Amino acid sequence: MPKTSARLLALLSLLQTRRDWPGTLLAERLDISLRTVRRDIDRLRELGYPIAAAKGPDGGYRLGAGTELPPLLFDDDQAVALTVALQVAATTPGNGLAEAAARALYTIRQVMSARLRNRVRDLRVTAIERPATGPAATVGGDVLLAIGAAIGAREGLRFDYGTGPPRRAEPHHLVTWDGRWYLVAWDADRADWRTFRVDRMRLRTPNGPRFAPRELPGGDVTAFVTGRFRGSTDASGDWPCRGTVVLELPAATVALYTRDGIVEPVGPARCRLTLGSWSWTSLAAAVARFDADIEVVGPPELTEAFEHLARRCMRTTAGGDG
Repeated sequence: MPKTSARLLALLSLLQTRRDWPGTLLAERLDISLRTVRRDIDRLRELGYPIAAAKGPDGGYRLGAGTELPPLLFDDDQAVALTVALQVAATTPGNGLAEAAARALYTIRQVMSARLRNRVRDLRVTAIERPATGPAATVGGDVLLAIGAAIGAREGLRFDYGTGPPRRAEPHHLVTWDGRWYLVAWDADRADWRTFRVDRMRLRTPNGPRFAPRELPGGDVTAFVTGRFRGSTDASGDWPCRGTVVLELPAATVALYTRDGIVEPVGPARCRLTLGSWSWTSLAAAVARFDADIEVVGPPELTEAFEHLARRCMRTTAGGDG
């Protein structure tokens, strides 16, 4: 049986990987008794980790969210990825998160082991934006969180927009296009769908009343947004091939390197990306440049292109013909 400290770290690591863990499965994975699992769960609770338990023969454990952030456990790859993402956020001009990202990066480095700190010591990443065609569009993280919360709760938003009277809208999707954040919403005053630049919105409190969700025209946010910005309802735009994937990366990170696509948050560290290209293989290669796990939403041609690209890479590494 491993030492208590190592066993607690292993238990915490397992609890972070899925929503619910039956006690018997934890005992099996850690090669300990169910009684030891219960004792270790109590120790983690004493350290500040909010772990909920379900009673009964099929009972289990769940790592929940608490009022304070307890110590987190990252493996080496996660720590390196976090360092890179924070450096990008800290060096991106006008994103509203630079100062907070720099402080978070300093904190992460302080608690790294000496071995890992040496690995990332010379890793310096600087985000360089292409020359802007207009004034900088700064959006604070608190604004994005407030809009995201309203979308999740289906609550109307009240906000100032430009020099006109206050606006009322039912928020539906938060997306990025060409490096800017946009809100797709039903405009209650104009009784029509609109896209609002988030950097021009000044939110009012409290939020408006709850609303029943409406069906977006065409049923697809990508088709709607590309149609609005390109003056066409054709979701394929000017690309012969267009596909959608889900990336295990925050939307804000992917948006920094995406100019001709749609990025939509689907969670704190996941996003939905729609891109176009001149061929399916080139589209797969464009998506693969993101160092993250990829889930293809569609179409099937994109999945086939990833398979073709994987076979070509395997032949390359094997020294065979391309």
